[in-house]
Amino acid sequence: MDDRLREIYDSVIRRNPGEPEFQQAVESLFTSLAVVVKRHPEYTENALIDRMCEPERQIIFRVPWVDDTGKVHVNRGYRVQYSSVLGPYKGGLRFHPSVNVGIIKFLGFEQIFKNALTGLPIGGAKGGADFDPKGRSANEMMRFCQSFMTELQRHIGEHTDVPAGDIGVGQREIGFLFGQYMRLRNAHESGVITGKGTAWGGSLVRKEATGFGVAYFVANMLAEDNDSLDGKRVTVSGSGNVAIYAIQKVQEQGGTVVACSDSSGFVVDEKGIELDLLKDVKERRRGRIHLYADERDSARFISGGSIWDVPCDVALPCATQNELDESAAKSLIRGGVRIVAEGANMPVTPKGVAAFRDADVRFGPGKAANAGGVATSALEMQQNASRDSWHFDYTDRRLEQIMSDIFGRCRDTAAEYGTPHDYVLGANIAGFTKVADSMCALGVV
Repeated sequence: MDDRLREIYDSVIRRNPGEPEFQQAVESLFTSLAVVVKRHPEYTENALIDRMCEPERQIIFRVPWVDDTGKVHVNRGYRVQYSSVLGPYKGGLRFHPSVNVGIIKFLGFEQIFKNALTGLPIGGAKGGADFDPKGRSANEMMRFCQSFMTELQRHIGEHTDVPAGDIGVGQREIGFLFGQYMRLRNAHESGVITGKGTAWGGSLVRKEATGFGVAYFVANMLAEDNDSLDGKRVTVSGSGNVAIYAIQKVQEQGGTVVACSDSSGFVVDEKGIELDLLKDVKERRRGRIHLYADERDSARFISGGSIWDVPCDVALPCATQNELDESAAKSLIRGGVRIVAEGANMPVTPKGVAAFRDADVRFGPGKAANAGGVATSALEMQQNASRDSWHFDYTDRRLEQIMSDIFGRCRDTAAEYGTPHDYVLGANIAGFTKVADSMCALGVV
C-alpha cells in the first residue's frame, strides 16, 4: 500500500475493531490498489475510498420466535446495505450461529465488487441472523423466518434492496420469507427477493447458478492454456448447494470429482462422486456426509483431517470463509494442483493465496469465480420486472456468457496493469474502478 491507502486502511481498522473478516476483505482489496491510485489520483480525492469502505446503512434488529415446545428464543438479525451506486442493494441472507456484524460487513463489502464484475445494475448488501437451522423443524423455520421478515420488510423493496439466500437459507426459507412479506405488504412484489421457486416467480438455473458459474470460470481459466476440465481430477469442499452443482457441471465437462465434505468430515471416492446419491443424502434426507460412504462401496469417510490432502488437478473450496489456510495450500501444491477457484466467499486465507501465487497456481478469487449466483439473481429480477419466465437452456447460456465476460474483465485488467494471470488483482481493480467511476459521477453522497 502507498501512504494514502495505508492511512485509509488504518482508519478502517480503528473504526471497525474486532471484525477480522471485514478487515481482511478490505486489506485484500487495498493490496491491489496501489497501481490504480498511482495512475488515477482522483480516486483518493473527496474521501472516495473512505466512503466506499463505510456502509450506507447498517440495520441490527431483534428476532423473537417460539420453538415447537413453546419456548421463546431471541436471535439477532442484520442487514448491511453497503452500496447502491450501481443499483438496488443486492446480496444474500445467511442463517448461521457464526453470523455477527463483522462477517456481514465482510460479505457485503465483497458483494459490492462481485456485483460490479457481473456488469449488471445491482449494488452490494448482505444480511442474516445468528440463528442455527440445524435440527429445527419446518414449523420452527417458518416461525423464525416470519419473525425475521416482520422487521426486514421495512427496509427492502424491488427498487431498494433485494435479498436472496445464502448459507442456511434455501428455497424453503425464501418461501417463508416471501410469504410473510406479501402478507405484511398486501402486494405480490415478486422482484423483492430472489431464489424463489419457479412456480411463484423464481428463475430456472438460480439453484444451480453459483456452482455452475464456478465451473464455467475454471473452464475459462483452463482455456487460456488451450486446456479443459476433461480428464481433470477435482476436489470440492462442502456438499451444500454450491458444491453439489459445481460437481454436476464439472462432471458434465468431463472432470472427475473425487472428494467432497461437510462439517463432520469428508468422503473420497476414486470412481468419482455419484451425484444422485449425494443429492439424496444432502438435499432430500438432509443427512451427514458419512451416509454417502456408508452406501457407496468405492467411497470412504474420513472424520477430521483435511480434504486438501487429497491430490487433485483442480480444487474448488465451496464451504465457508478461511477454510483453506497456508498449510492446506502447500498440501494441495504438493498434490499437483494447477487451478484453485473459490466457490465460497473468501475461503482461502491471504497466506494461502500467497502460497498459490508463489507456486504459480492459477487462482480464481470468489468475487469473480462465484459471481454466478448473484448474476442469475439479477436475471431473475429481469424476468420479474417483465413478468416473463425464461427456459433453462437460455438462462444457462446467459450465465455461461456472464461468467466468460467476468473472466475476460479479470484477465484483461490484470494484463493492463502488468500482471497477466493475476486474477485477484484483475478482479479487485475491475470491480473497484467501476464502482469508483460511478461514485465520482454521483458526487459526495
